[in-house]
Amino acid sequence: MPEEELSPTTRILRTRCEIEGADPVVTPLFQTSAFEASSPHFYTRKENPNGLEIEEVIAGLERSTHCLSVTTGMTALLVVLGLVPTGGTLVINTLIYGCTYRLCFREAKKRNLKLVVLDLSAGDESLSKIPEDAHMILFETPTNPFLRTINISSLARWRDKHAPGMLMVVDNTWATPLFQRPLECGADISLYSATKFFGGHSDVMGGFITTDRDDLHEEMSAERFYGGMILAPHSAWLIRRSMQTFSLRMREHERVTTEMHEFLESLSCIQSVYAPEVDGTQLTGYGCILFIEIGDELGQRYQLFRDALTLFSSGTGMACVTSMVAQPCTGSHASLTEDEKAAMGIGKGLIRLCFGFEDPNDLKRDLTNAFRVLQS
Repeated sequence: MPEEELSPTTRILRTRCEIEGADPVVTPLFQTSAFEASSPHFYTRKENPNGLEIEEVIAGLERSTHCLSVTTGMTALLVVLGLVPTGGTLVINTLIYGCTYRLCFREAKKRNLKLVVLDLSAGDESLSKIPEDAHMILFETPTNPFLRTINISSLARWRDKHAPGMLMVVDNTWATPLFQRPLECGADISLYSATKFFGGHSDVMGGFITTDRDDLHEEMSAERFYGGMILAPHSAWLIRRSMQTFSLRMREHERVTTEMHEFLESLSCIQSVYAPEVDGTQLTGYGCILFIEIGDELGQRYQLFRDALTLFSSGTGMACVTSMVAQPCTGSHASLTEDEKAAMGIGKGLIRLCFGFEDPNDLKRDLTNAFRVLQS
């Protein structure tokens, strides 16, 4: 129909900019829920160009065959837990993110799963306690809290010999694929909260699931599609933008954290500083997050310490360009009972410090003053 014959309302609705041949140097935001029938894409709940691009980026870092983007890291975990059949057995590590711990218990109750909680950082001692009929084993390395490392290759060898049907799932959020690639060590699935290092600026949420197995990817893709769990185009675009500086940010996290670790070790008021073992084989680098133990007596006064800091934001955020402080017992693990916290060794004196890109000398002065206030 000739344009001049259209009403103003119809013209507003049907006017489109010609974009063929535009060739932008950055992939634009495809903020659309649907595509024309002639498009290779179907519907944004299934896929979107922004999501496909960031999935390709993460798969390249992980060196994996497949990557799925979802709304958050917890969504990634929920999709993965769906692979455990009703009535099946799920093994998780004792030290694990509080919300992961709670979600596993919720899923166990809802689907009649047998949930086994073991200290997988104990090495060979823990292997003999893993049920050989388990359907999945899930853990973080380094762990949250205490940053203990779990030997993925050793666990994979045990699995291949004693429990070949057991899926091995690693939450690799804190190591990132720049410093650790679980699939190369024998894991079946590596998952991430993109809200942390991938986003890196505390302004976007997302999650990723990587695997080399076609069957697992197909099952989880269907779960994402029918459950409406796909990463939104704008979130995918923001994470893609952030990933352009990912390697630079991780190296700076590593540099600042190394210097701050040495500083914290020199303070007499700190009983312990917790950092992961960088063995150069499984874990080749690390940065940003450290835990310190100041004892329950000083821990009772944590709020004084927190309020005295001027260069550390408080809360549960982390792995971003600015430094942050948190108390796990009232933050990341607040959903646990007091007995569950005690079993993990989480008391009021445990503090998490996340180092951003402020000048380390400024951070040292800020922490020194805050510890002075705490002890006064």
